[in-house]
Amino acid sequence: MTSQVAAAEVAQPYAQALLSIAQSKNLTEEFGEDARTFLGLLRADKQLHNFFSNPFIQSENKKALIKQILGEGANPYLRNFLLILVDKRRIAFLESIFQQYLALLRQLNQTVLAEVISAVPLTEAQQQAITEKVIAITNARQVELETNVDSELIGGVIIKVGSQVIDASIRGQLRRLSLRLTNS
Repeated sequence: MTSQVAAAEVAQPYAQALLSIAQSKNLTEEFGEDARTFLGLLRADKQLHNFFSNPFIQSENKKALIKQILGEGANPYLRNFLLILVDKRRIAFLESIFQQYLALLRQLNQTVLAEVISAVPLTEAQQQAITEKVIAITNARQVELETNVDSELIGGVIIKVGSQVIDASIRGQLRRLSLRLTNS
């Protein structure tokens, strides 16, 4: 069993528990925003991820950091959930838990996740055009865009929605042209 599969198996019940709490308190979107913020922090700062994953760091230190990150105005339900993760020694799975939570939230809201990789940052108009295209393709009610920049694409975009990939990048076009020329 790979570590990603194990993380997903551990994360699923916790993500569902978090969604149940959020639904009962009518906080699903607020928790979603908090989850996105936390994921951004964990992805941007590998030291933070390593701190939570390190079994030799005292639980009290992890709890103190969580309280510091959340601040005074944090939702008490979310704060308590994170502190329970520390107590249960599951805080190392925080990234997987939040990813699962967001997937459950998208399912609840009939929203699809579209990963967009572009050569340069997209304008609002370009993001809106991609959103409309994805809605037309998937019949989803809403689209959540996750954008990344990869200058090696030269130009254009790659859009991933579930298992479907739309490669409209110049690099992809050059690769297809190269394959056609070698097969001729």
